Amino acid sequence: MEENEECRVLSIQSHVVRGYVGNKAATFPLQVLGFEIDTVNSVQFSNHTGYDHWKGQVLNSDELHELYEGLKLNNVNHYDYVLTGYTRDKSFLAMVVDIVQELKQQNSNLVYVCDPVMGDKWSGEGYMYVPKDLLPVYKNMVVPVADIITPNQFEAELLTDRKIHTEKEAIEVMDMLHNMGPETVVITSSDLQAPSGDDYLIALGSHRKTAADGTTVTQRIRMESPKVDAVFVGTGDLFAAMLLAWTHKHPDNLKVACEKTVSAMQHVLQRTITCAKAQAGEGNKPNSAQLELRMVQSKKDIENPEIIIKATVL
Repeated sequence: MEENEECRVLSIQSHVVRGYVGNKAATFPLQVLGFEIDTVNSVQFSNHTGYDHWKGQVLNSDELHELYEGLKLNNVNHYDYVLTGYTRDKSFLAMVVDIVQELKQQNSNLVYVCDPVMGDKWSGEGYMYVPKDLLPVYKNMVVPVADIITPNQFEAELLTDRKIHTEKEAIEVMDMLHNMGPETVVITSSDLQAPSGDDYLIALGSHRKTAADGTTVTQRIRMESPKVDAVFVGTGDLFAAMLLAWTHKHPDNLKVACEKTVSAMQHVLQRTITCAKAQAGEGNKPNSAQLELRMVQSKKDIENPEIIIKATVL
C-alpha cells in the first residue's frame, strides 16, 4: 500500500473475546497489510462455538441498521471494500445487502468480498450449518451484488444446484457463479483428486474480466496445499481477508494474489499446529484453545509471505 493511500474496509462479521474467528481473524492481517478496517460485530461471543462452552450476544438487523445510520449521519459511510462472512439470520443478511447497495451507489468502484458461509462436507456428505432459508437469500440477493466470492466446494454446489465431481465440472460451476455476478470466484477447498496425491487439498480460482470491446477474458488457476491434520476455526475468515488484500495489490493477477494468500495461510497453519502440538504434549490431541490461529506470531508471514505454494494456470 502506498504511504498516503487510504483504503477502507467495512467488515461485518463475528467477534470473539478470546481467539481468532470472524473480525478477529480479519482485522490484524488487513491492518498489517495497510488497510483501514471498520468492524461491525454481528455477534459478540466469549469464544468460538467449537469450544465446550460459549456465551454472548447477537446483533439483530435493526441494530446493524442503527450502527450504519450513525456512520451515515457523520458522513463517514465511505468505503472501498465490504467484507462479510458467517451469518445465521435472514433479515440480517438482507440488511447487509441493502448497505452494500447503498455504498455501491456512492462508490461505483466498491468491491464486495463475500464468503457465503453455509456448510461443508464431512466424509463426503454435505451439511448446512446455517438455516436453510439463507440459501435463497445468498443466491438471489447476496451473490448478485458480490464482486469476489470464496465458497468451498459444497457452498458452490448449493449456489448453482450442480454437483462437482471433476475439475471440468468445477470450472463450469465457477462460470455459472460468474454469470450470477462476481468477477472473481475462488473455491477455497474441494474433495477433488489432487495431481500431487491424497495428502493435498485442491483450491480453484477464476477471474473474469470484460474488456473495453465487451469480450470476456477468464483466467483460471488451481492450487494444491498440503493437508494439515487438525480442525482449525477461522481459516475461511483469514483467507477471505488476505484474498481481499492481495487482489487489491494485484488486481489483474489472480495467480499471484492466490499464491500469496494460500502461502501465508499455510505459514499460519504450520505455525499453529506446531505450537498446538507442543502445548498439548506428546500423544495428546490439541484442544480448541490450543488450536487458535497463531496470528500475531505470524505477522511477518502475513505481511510478506514467502511463496511456498504455486498456482497452476488452467
